[in-house]
Amino acid sequence: MSQHPQIDQAVMQERRAYYDKIGTRKMTPLWEVLHALVIPQPKSACMPAIWHYADIRDDIMEAGRLITAKEAERRVLILENPGMPGQSRITTSLYAGLQLILPGEVAPAHRHTQSALRFIVEGDGAYTAVDGEKTIMHEGDFVITPSWTWHDHGNDSDRPMVWMDGLDIPLIQALDCSFMERLPEDSQPLSRPTGDALARYGSGLLPVDFEVKTPTSPVFNYPYCRTREALETMRRAEEWDPCHGLKLQYINPATGQSAMPTIGTFMQLLPKGFNGASYRSSDATVFSVVEGKGYTLVGEGETQQRFDWGKRDTFVIPSWVSHSHHAPDTDAVLFSYSDRPVQKALGLWRESRGNR
Repeated sequence: MSQHPQIDQAVMQERRAYYDKIGTRKMTPLWEVLHALVIPQPKSACMPAIWHYADIRDDIMEAGRLITAKEAERRVLILENPGMPGQSRITTSLYAGLQLILPGEVAPAHRHTQSALRFIVEGDGAYTAVDGEKTIMHEGDFVITPSWTWHDHGNDSDRPMVWMDGLDIPLIQALDCSFMERLPEDSQPLSRPTGDALARYGSGLLPVDFEVKTPTSPVFNYPYCRTREALETMRRAEEWDPCHGLKLQYINPATGQSAMPTIGTFMQLLPKGFNGASYRSSDATVFSVVEGKGYTLVGEGETQQRFDWGKRDTFVIPSWVSHSHHAPDTDAVLFSYSDRPVQKALGLWRESRGNR
């Protein structure tokens, strides 16, 4: 109980009696717990973890045989951090899951206060409809479902489609701001043609009378072909960051800020032969491998782990844990997301760089 073991036993007994008394009035002494509340650096229940897609793909497909997309509402296998079992979270503030939609299926329309991203892991040709507009999804695309917007998913292709869902569910839970509604129909009515948002807001132009009404980007599908082309053009300058290679942040073109107010999203290119310097930051980060293969060294000293990864694998690095990325044999491309925008808005975000 006490941080002062040399105190006289009579004093200790008196204090215990006092603590018991104030406990009946729903109070407790700060000085007994301050050391655990205000700590020198992050100490999270979140643990480093990796999910190899080759090991879990059959499990994802089996879910498709056991339950329909409509019955499940969202047929998703949650990527549960081993340090927080039963809490449906991959970091302390974020959720991750792999969603399957089979040919001909529709995941019915609903909306919720949680913001969501979809990062397409496998397949091409399925769609998501957001607030009256449908977009066709392809591998590597980053798709946004803003807070409190109607959305449904469907698959008109002839192959299964799998994407990563990333949501701020734990953050919204902490704030007690969770609301949700369902539409009577499975699919929402469409009011704009496919590709309208990208053409209207994602071409370095904005409508002349545009007004910012929400902190979320008006572009809700960032196609991988555009992102990959940008990275490939940038590599010609050979301006490699020693920790990140080439790393881009997805932004809201109307504000220049993060594309999502609670979730930061990034794409980075590691060139063949890349040996990254060690890096740590206060935002726990989820990575999804888009191309290539390599490994990440996580932690330091005797507890250091090596995560060997390849295409479609997912791994998570907790807050303030040193790590370095390596791509010895091939170019590699990594998508990632974290709660960095929230930390930056509150003036809390930190990073630290060091040698390998």
